[in-house]
Amino acid sequence: MINLELPKKLRASANQAHQVAQEIFRPISRKYDLAEHDYPVELDAMAAMVEGLADSGTQKIGGAAGGRSDDSEKDAHATELLGNANGGNMSALLNTLETSWGDVGLMLSIPYQGLGNAAIAAVATDEQLERFGKVWAAMAITEPSFGSDSAAVTTTAVRDGDEWVLNGEKIFVTAGQRSTHIVVWATVDKSLGRAAIKSFVVPRDAPGLSVARLEHKLGIKASDTAVLLLQDCRIPADNILGSPEVNVEKGFAGVMQTFDNTRPLVAAMAVGVARAALEELRTILTDAGVEISYDTPANNQHAAAAEFLRMEADYEAAYLLSLRAAWMADNKKPNSLEASMSKAKAGRTGTDLTLKAVELAGAIGYSQRSLLEKWGRDSKILDIFEGTQQIQQLIVARRVLGKTSAELK
Repeated sequence: MINLELPKKLRASANQAHQVAQEIFRPISRKYDLAEHDYPVELDAMAAMVEGLADSGTQKIGGAAGGRSDDSEKDAHATELLGNANGGNMSALLNTLETSWGDVGLMLSIPYQGLGNAAIAAVATDEQLERFGKVWAAMAITEPSFGSDSAAVTTTAVRDGDEWVLNGEKIFVTAGQRSTHIVVWATVDKSLGRAAIKSFVVPRDAPGLSVARLEHKLGIKASDTAVLLLQDCRIPADNILGSPEVNVEKGFAGVMQTFDNTRPLVAAMAVGVARAALEELRTILTDAGVEISYDTPANNQHAAAAEFLRMEADYEAAYLLSLRAAWMADNKKPNSLEASMSKAKAGRTGTDLTLKAVELAGAIGYSQRSLLEKWGRDSKILDIFEGTQQIQQLIVARRVLGKTSAELK
């Protein structure tokens, strides 16, 4: 028998995240959707709260809680005795889901909870975790010359004594202007291909780092999305995450491990937005006199009710796939396949459900009288960033068929 109930220790932190979403995010959601690039000053109080939770050992609100366990030996022993463990990745996923239910753009704007924090947690050394444990880190991967092919990085990092010198341009950097640090992907030797791509932690005040512009977007307008320029940008030599050595045999696996942690989090964002839309749609349908029954066959119900049941089933599938990917990460099981499955399913489900909710709600859904149209716009990016729908399906196919990236493109 499989127990699908959440552990008590995770329910408490998830409930706390839901309260944040309900009491802080929802009331200001429309305000910052209409005021793109304005900093949500209401989140300043959250910075102190998040830091207090971290200092007290309580699980964090956003993505920074993911990654490695603080005590791998303890977790391994617990897994051996109890059969499974739920830790930072599961907690981060649930908290991300709940805060995204409130507003995914605001969730991405929570101070000290950037996607770069999950990258640091995934591959940093113990000393680096100590140094960068309380930073707000954005993630800079995409460049003007490529979109989904992360191996096509052209930004360079050259060792110069006790420093690395970075040169390049990064686009679509979430929290690129507001964060205190940027996790930058760069190559240390172009001739060695993807194996030479490493991730570097670049402080906001590093010489040579600048914000070229902020993007105007379809959705998640509360979150700043920046274009960053690195022009002879100098950082300390020990700001490279993981080993500086290029292991051609291991290839790209080091930096790609980051996605195994962040893709389930993005899936959780899509699941949270989808749940918000479903709940709003149920209220609208109920007020319109449409009864949704779980005892009557769907084909014997109102067409809108039958469609709602289909949407709810898709939501449940996306939710469970996301939980599975996070659970595997916490239990030190390779989850690259499951991370991509959850991201693909949740991303597609999020856009499908939010737009269908707009359609079924009619004039209410298309107007600004509710947040349905906003959720429809917000959800689209969740099927694109951290790897598009097509890229996720390609990764899943490679894993299932046992093909390499060279064999299946």
